[in-house]
Amino acid sequence: MQLLGHGFYYQDWSVGWKFRTLTRSITETDIMNFVGVSGLTEELFTSYWYLEEHTDFAGRLAPGALVFSLAEGLVIPSTIARTGLAFLNCEIDVKGPSFAGDTLHVEGEVTEIRPAKKGNRALVRTDNKVVNQKGDVVLTYNPLRMMRGRPEED
Repeated sequence: MQLLGHGFYYQDWSVGWKFRTLTRSITETDIMNFVGVSGLTEELFTSYWYLEEHTDFAGRLAPGALVFSLAEGLVIPSTIARTGLAFLNCEIDVKGPSFAGDTLHVEGEVTEIRPAKKGNRALVRTDNKVVNQKGDVVLTYNPLRMMRGRPEED
């Protein structure tokens, strides 16, 4: 019987392989729960009045850290569930604002695969773009992950 929801082994990927995730909308509840649990309770994320009086933003602004977290929540179940071993490194670049009501998806491309010297695993890097419903890239990141290899047949 085939297990559904199982991620890819590193051997299933090749440099240049591209993927796109499903979508996820940001809600007011997402933002308020995230700023509460993370301690990012500055007025930029908690006060409509502050946004109206002190910024050019209209609507509830989402922290970049939340956008990154939501992106990982889209990528992990569809690509590395049960095959990802470690998150090792990443550069994150916030390209534009995200708001409650925005719908996001992730577009990724495998840019590096380095088999490890020991064990059946490899280092895999992807370049990921978080894209909103308008087609705007709002965040980019390039995670380096330790990935499990395909089990050897007995």
